[in-house]
Amino acid sequence: QVQLVESGGGSVQSGGSLRLSCAASGYAYSSDCMGWFRQTPGNEREGVAGIDSDGRRTYGVSVKGRFTISQDNAKNTLYLQMNSLKPEDTAMYYCAASRLAGDKCLALPTYLFDEWGQGTRVTVSA
Repeated sequence: QVQLVESGGGSVQSGGSLRLSCAASGYAYSSDCMGWFRQTPGNEREGVAGIDSDGRRTYGVSVKGRFTISQDNAKNTLYLQMNSLKPEDTAMYYCAASRLAGDKCLALPTYLFDEWGQGTRVTVSA
């Protein structure tokens, strides 16, 4: 059974940093497309960052230059380093996995990601 478990969320002041982790188990996640998404109440889930099986990365416009996605295949863990956080980054953050490859992966189509974690909350105060 595939399982994705996020951790690392919390409350931080504007300008601060957090690192989210997503521990994967149950399959060879390193061969998949992995992504971080976020959602606020009343809004659709949006792609924040993604990494494909070749290690290519993509970022949402609003987080580019501030967030970094990475993975440790030996630990089956995906990370999201978030720096220079802003109040508008406040959201529930989810990691997800898909069998998509290449550009299809990096487009971060929410509806094509099959496996999801339970989410971790990030709150950024002004």
